[in-house]
Amino acid sequence: MKALVTGATGFVGYHVVRFLLGRGVRVSVLVRKGSDRKALDSLGVEIVTGDVRDYDSVDRALDGCSQLYHLAADYRLWVPDPATMYEINVQGTKNVMEAALRRGVEKVVYTSTVGALTAGSDGRPANEEMPVSIEEMVGHYKRSKFIAEKEVRGAAEKGLPVVIVNPSTPVGPMDRRPTPTGKMIVDFLNGRMPAYLDTGLNFVDVEDVAEGHWLAAERGRIGERYILGNRNLTLKDFFEILGRTVGRSAPKVRLPYLPVLIAAHFDEAISKIIPGRCPAIPLTGVRMARKFMFFDVSKALRELNIPQSPVERAIARAAVWFTENGYVKAVRG
Repeated sequence: MKALVTGATGFVGYHVVRFLLGRGVRVSVLVRKGSDRKALDSLGVEIVTGDVRDYDSVDRALDGCSQLYHLAADYRLWVPDPATMYEINVQGTKNVMEAALRRGVEKVVYTSTVGALTAGSDGRPANEEMPVSIEEMVGHYKRSKFIAEKEVRGAAEKGLPVVIVNPSTPVGPMDRRPTPTGKMIVDFLNGRMPAYLDTGLNFVDVEDVAEGHWLAAERGRIGERYILGNRNLTLKDFFEILGRTVGRSAPKVRLPYLPVLIAAHFDEAISKIIPGRCPAIPLTGVRMARKFMFFDVSKALRELNIPQSPVERAIARAAVWFTENGYVKAVRG
């Protein structure tokens, strides 16, 4: 069996490729020209140069593939021009689904995000079935993924055997760019996390997310979506686990929301004026923190039997990887 993976240079995409290879699947990856391929070169996969925004390159990459894992996405909390994000996340997804339909791919797994779902009220976990509208989407990333999910469901209605997975907050090694969550860990390890906002997330081992993709292809119901997550933690609890892991104190100061929101507005305004500057406090991230992103993963447990590896171990492995790979200047007690 041969599978095409898009977004393989990303954090989750890399782990999906590794898991598939471990299952004996022949893997080809669609990679943009100029992308960093070092990690993929070590895996020995077939690399096809192309772009999800180019339908023809996607179609060529699917030649001989019976499975498709579409993970390619522009994931940033702040973008100076959101047009590219919509081109990749929406039009790119439309191209991939149409090419898979034309090629008669036997199973497609589309990687969305829990950000495209509603957040539970009062910290209560949300699930896949709760109604949600685009008005609830905070920021261009969430909006673009929400629209992309509609494209995927439309392809399912046309007969494409596609399953949607919604990873929560993956943690683990090989977060090379890193993701916003990885950056939180790096900032903490570098002593740049003196305080926290009162919010919460659902954390999951990135390797469990990778296996969840495979299980969605094997057991998922067509047109359904599954939350790939594990443990709901407040940000305070997350930093306490991280602190115990590396032997240093977690931040004890809880920041009030309004001053941080005001600071984020100013920070983003400055970034719009200075070319190449990214805000240190992304406004979208602060707005997202207003709600606890807690989720109920029982559907994926029941129907896919997704693994639930200890989140503490994933956090520890991430900390070790960042430290060993030069992201951390010093770990001070």
